[in-house]
Amino acid sequence: MFCDEALDSVEAIAAGETTADGRVADHLASCPHCAAALVRARELEQLLRRRAVPQAPPQFTPRTLARVRRARWRAEQFVDAGFNAAIGLVVLAIVAGVWILLNRSGLVSVSSDAVDLFGEAILAFARRVGPSLPLYGCLSCGASIRGRSTATSSRSSAAARCSSICIRPDISADAKQS
Repeated sequence: MFCDEALDSVEAIAAGETTADGRVADHLASCPHCAAALVRARELEQLLRRRAVPQAPPQFTPRTLARVRRARWRAEQFVDAGFNAAIGLVVLAIVAGVWILLNRSGLVSVSSDAVDLFGEAILAFARRVGPSLPLYGCLSCGASIRGRSTATSSRSSAAARCSSICIRPDISADAKQS
């Protein structure tokens, strides 16, 4: 056994997490350098155990948890925006493919009523989804929505620009209706 293999386990042995057995124990008994390293590691463990554990500031835990929640929420918003953009591109590609297929095959003249019906369905969907778009715009600029302030100092100007949209009381009513 080489010294670096034995030295890898010295700290765990000194901390009491493992015991020196087999080849490691034989090496520690025969190598004065590794045995001295084990003695130093045990002394260090004793010093650390005697030392008092420092107290965290009073607001450490709530502040830390709030920062973790904020970071997680922002990461989820980024993933959600990317997912929604990808879904939108897929839908756009499907619609364009159907349109190209209908135009190339000549079915447009035969099924113009179906195309008109499809267009009306898209317009109805857009009218239904349209009122909730300011809500998503507010999420992207970081403004205050329903008491949750996500604006940072770097985003305060963007929040001020859309505050007339974001802090409207009728947004929550629109969101509940849809």
